[in-house]
Amino acid sequence: MREFIWFLVDVMNLFHDKFIALSDQLGLGLNDKALHFLVIGVMGIVGFLCVNMVFHAIARISITAIAFIFSLTLVILFVFAVEIQQGITNNGNMDFTDAAVSIYGFLAFFGLYLLIRGVMFALGWVWKRYVKS
Repeated sequence: MREFIWFLVDVMNLFHDKFIALSDQLGLGLNDKALHFLVIGVMGIVGFLCVNMVFHAIARISITAIAFIFSLTLVILFVFAVEIQQGITNNGNMDFTDAAVSIYGFLAFFGLYLLIRGVMFALGWVWKRYVKS
């Protein structure tokens, strides 16, 4: 996990240095804050437009799917924040396996939720079809 995070840090530093150099070559003279404003702003709005399109399509099928995607995103962010915190403070082991098991836990509980919801739907269907009529 630690090696993966350092790899990401190296990639981000490489992109950062390339953008600063490109800014200087183009005579834009962007400082670090302006670079962050532009790059994150553009990435954010492009990401938003893509996610907006996908979520509109998914919303026609299931709001639960959108809730799942959002919840899974929050779980992944939280899990990696915890793992990074453990690496910084040396409180526990910073381990990719811990992160994976944490996400599997969410998926297992979500699977249980879907199972219960499916059983309730089936019972309601049987009730309406055979018992109520």
